Parts: sequence; C-alpha cells; structure tokens
Amino acid sequence: MTMEAPAKPSATGSQGGTPMSEGQKKAIVIGIIAGAIILVVALAVAAVYLVSHPERAASIRDVFIIFMALEFIVIGAALVVLMFQLAVLTNMLQHEIKPILDSTNETINTVRGTTTFLSENLVGPVVKLNTYLAAITQVVDSLGTLGRFGRRKN
Repeated sequence: MTMEAPAKPSATGSQGGTPMSEGQKKAIVIGIIAGAIILVVALAVAAVYLVSHPERAASIRDVFIIFMALEFIVIGAALVVLMFQLAVLTNMLQHEIKPILDSTNETINTVRGTTTFLSENLVGPVVKLNTYLAAITQVVDSLGTLGRFGRRKN
C-alpha cells in the first residue's frame, strides 16, 4: 500500500506542471499593466474630487482617522498577546525544557561511563585473548611447517 504525494504547483505554470505559453505570460503582464494604469487614474480622479469638495474630504478624513485609531487598538492588543505568549515561552524553556536537557545530559554521562567500563573490562581482555590466540596459532603453524621440512619422503 503506497501513498502518492500530492502534485506540487510548478513555478513555471499551472498545477499540472505544464509551462505557461508566451501568450499567457504576455496576457498576465498586460493585465498587470492595465490594472496599474486603472489604479493611477482612479487615484487621480479621487484626488480631483476631494480637492473640489473640501467638506466631503473632511468627512472622509475623519472616517479614515477613526479607522486608523481602531487599527492601532487592534495592533496594540496583538502586541500585548504577543508579549504574553513570549513570557509563556520563556517560562516553558526555563521550567520544562531545561530539566529535560539536564536529564538527557545525565543519561549521556551514564552511557559514557558504561561504555568506558565495558571497554576496559570486557573488550580489552577479549582483544588481548584474541591476540594471544592468533600468536599461538602462528607459532603452531610455523612449527608444523618446520616439521614437514625434516620428514623424509618415501
């Protein structure tokens, strides 16, 4: 049972992975340019309208100031929540994660001591024994070779 990964959108085109044609690229560029021109014209028309109707501009300015004040209140509340979350994170790091790290460090030191003990008391003697056995085997093989030279062949 295998699961296939979902198709990733391609940087060159649509979801299917086919690259965009030159016509599609030109259409997107023309659309962006047309949108920018429309935005500039709309801003110019709005500026002319507000200059010619100052009482309307004053009321729009007042509404804009009220919206900005509400936005600053929301941003201030978000900053307070962010500071609270930062305090909670700092507390968690000091009281929950630090003891876990200390416990992990203690475990690592225990494992280090165990490996040192095993190396000195088990692995070292086994290696020495294997060395001695290899030496004895070599001596016996050498003596066997010498014994064959002294034999007479019939």
